[in-house]
Amino acid sequence: MAQCVQLVQEFIQDSFVPMVAVLCSEDAERVTRKNNLSFPELLRPFCRLTSEGHLRDPNNQVVVVKGLRISVTGINTRPPQSPELHRLLSQAVSVCQPPEGSPANVITAGDYDLNISATTPWFETYRENFLQSMPASEHEFLNHYLACMLVVSSREAVPTEQFLKLSQEQHQIQHSGEYTHPKWFIPNTLKYYVLLHDISEGDEQRADSVYEDMKQRYGTQGCYLLKINSRSGSTGADEQMPDPWSQYLHKTSIHNPVSATTSLQARNITTHKLLITIIRSGPHSSLFWPKISPTPRGTCLTLNDHDHIRQFIQEFTFRGLLPHIEKNIRQLNDQLVSRKGLSRSLFSATKKLFGGGKVPEKSIAELKNTAGLLYPSEAPELQIRKMADLCFLVQHYELAYNCYHTAKKDFLSDQAMLYAAGALEMAAVAAFLQSGAPRPYPAHYMDTAIQTYRDVCKNMLLAERCCLLSAEILKSQAKFSDAATLLIKMTSEDSDLRSALLLEQAAHCFINMRSPMMRKFAFHMILAGHRFSKAGQKRHALRCYSQALQVYKGKGWTLAEDHINFTIGRQSFTLRQPENAVAAFRHILINDSKQSAVQQAAFLREYLYVYKSMSQLSGDGSLPQLPLPCLHSSQTRVFFGHERRLAEGEKQAATHVTLEQEFDRDLSQLWRELEERVVSVANRGTVPITFQPSQCCLNSQTDNLRYPLAIVEEPIIVEVVFRNPLKVPLALSALSLLWKFTLKDFSNPQGGTTALNDIIDTQVIPEFTISPEETKVARLKLLPHKTGELHVLGVVYNLGTGEVGNSEGDLMCVRGQQNLEIQGPRLNMTKEEKTSVRYGPDRRLDPIITPPMPLLELFTLQEIN
Repeated sequence: MAQCVQLVQEFIQDSFVPMVAVLCSEDAERVTRKNNLSFPELLRPFCRLTSEGHLRDPNNQVVVVKGLRISVTGINTRPPQSPELHRLLSQAVSVCQPPEGSPANVITAGDYDLNISATTPWFETYRENFLQSMPASEHEFLNHYLACMLVVSSREAVPTEQFLKLSQEQHQIQHSGEYTHPKWFIPNTLKYYVLLHDISEGDEQRADSVYEDMKQRYGTQGCYLLKINSRSGSTGADEQMPDPWSQYLHKTSIHNPVSATTSLQARNITTHKLLITIIRSGPHSSLFWPKISPTPRGTCLTLNDHDHIRQFIQEFTFRGLLPHIEKNIRQLNDQLVSRKGLSRSLFSATKKLFGGGKVPEKSIAELKNTAGLLYPSEAPELQIRKMADLCFLVQHYELAYNCYHTAKKDFLSDQAMLYAAGALEMAAVAAFLQSGAPRPYPAHYMDTAIQTYRDVCKNMLLAERCCLLSAEILKSQAKFSDAATLLIKMTSEDSDLRSALLLEQAAHCFINMRSPMMRKFAFHMILAGHRFSKAGQKRHALRCYSQALQVYKGKGWTLAEDHINFTIGRQSFTLRQPENAVAAFRHILINDSKQSAVQQAAFLREYLYVYKSMSQLSGDGSLPQLPLPCLHSSQTRVFFGHERRLAEGEKQAATHVTLEQEFDRDLSQLWRELEERVVSVANRGTVPITFQPSQCCLNSQTDNLRYPLAIVEEPIIVEVVFRNPLKVPLALSALSLLWKFTLKDFSNPQGGTTALNDIIDTQVIPEFTISPEETKVARLKLLPHKTGELHVLGVVYNLGTGEVGNSEGDLMCVRGQQNLEIQGPRLNMTKEEKTSVRYGPDRRLDPIITPPMPLLELFTLQEIN
């Protein structure tokens, strides 16, 4: 798995925290809304304790609670619906994208050198949202409310009446039987009375007086006076204050279709908490969410107000919640001792409880399916589980493990499989979290729990939670192979998003092994990308395929590489990244493909469609480079002058140069020597230093270091060699040369550049079809009408499919170009050139157009012996 921001112990502890409900009066909610926050949102950044708490277990031993976090939420009486939960989780993953310049790991193993994501914040976002939105269940108590805060404003006419009203409302929700949600931990829920005082508006003396009365009514440990809003929203508006809520609360406009104007909605009584906001994804989350101008929060709060809130949470936890939990642990222990006839507490009976025979968890699949069995609320088995959950929440993991283990044996005896799986799951987690690691992590407990949840209870939510916890634990112990196996087993057809995320994490497990398994990493990244695509997560799918391509690229696995490039091309085009799409399709077409002709035709049509769409979007008029057909630049030949005429009667043209004949070096040297003799005779026996032999046809074997001479009004024929690497025909149309010309009047040294169309006549070939895997020559002609410097840059043409009977062939064609880039000869004259790799110029495509010259034609009437 990828690196995580939190340690595994912190992650597990934050996944199971004491739950505290909130009920606010309308006026109290109005006070907090001045800061654009509800009361639970106001408290959220301060819900982790910075100091240690203490309580005593049934054996009167002190238990130290470190770094405890509590969850304070509004009451939700409507259970979350699965489609709604899936949509919100998908939304959370979708908006969490890797930022530009995010850290990456460079993994080197053998021939591979991969650059992959160092972290996967989208997975952590999904995991934390998923775990914190788990619906409360009857078989466990971890997500049940332990306490309820009743919040009333000090501006109320009679605050005690409001407290009584809220207390009755909470009692009705818990005990009337009208509501199945939320779930409550124990019948006697802790009620904590909070008097909320607005310093900027309220009467402080009256607030203190009301608070004194509250202490008489509810006790000093059952109530609190919280003073906030030390400044008005307009006062000090320009002063920059810390915003601790930004890392916990995201922009809610896309997640909050419900207005929080009424008191019922303000208390979150009928709204699932994910509808109000995607649950915080930890301190790192704000780094990866889209940058939207945030609503200012806490504008009426000062740093002293922050301290007041922090102190309030500490007072509530240390003087209210922890003593309440300690008392209930003692009561449950006493009840269990009396009911089960135990001679001593569970904590001191560890050896007795574990001395008996072990129940074979592997035989669970053979047991009767009693997943729907329900115990009465006062059943001893449930009281043991309740005590175990209480101990787990306050970090007393040893006693929690003992209780879970005892409950597990009882549940298995009753064949209550859902309850047994829950006890197995938490027993494994408690064993792992015990300080000093007195026993190894029982991974087989987790495996059995997952199997039971999935196969017997048909509850994939609980199976997924179990998998996420166990995989993180295994990863922390460097058991990456076991973690990968577990993650892969949890993939299924019922959730593409979950399967994609788990497959991606399995891929990271393979690459984090001591000997990285690169190909398994790439294979599972491909599977993850496929499932991301099915889940509608196009950007994550593209990222997975792109990372996998690093392994498959250039290894000879052409079919796999073609598939990846094709998918990257499609995903890029869908995400409006046409340049990346064209580049991906280009790779498919330019390599020697092993695909069938039908598949190649599909690739070509897809490429042409994407390319045409990109050209229409760009609208800049430039002609991009086309990948097909292959252009063999080095085989280009250039012919200067008129083509050889046919024989007229008994007369035959005396020139030896034609494009049809092969280059003969000896014959070329003979003509060169003959030309030198003629020049020598004309210059009284000497050859001028500036003498340059005439070369009517230039190719790769001729001397092309100098600029060739072409005559105005005489044609220049460029022979270009094309190769079609595909098994389908290609249709080129409007094929012509692409050139640049600098007008230069040799009689006037001040030349100039012009773009007049009458400078050069350019031949256009209307249709040019290349058969599958054929190499074909095209001869393109230029006729210069002005003197100057000509540079033949390449060819320009329309590319389309050459399929017969394809009605879309004319429509599906694109215009582009290919450059003629010819590498000159290797230089090997000087010592520096011999010791380095340097190439000289090749000027065959850069002729100088000279003024008209006499053209000598020689005809022979009979063969000369």
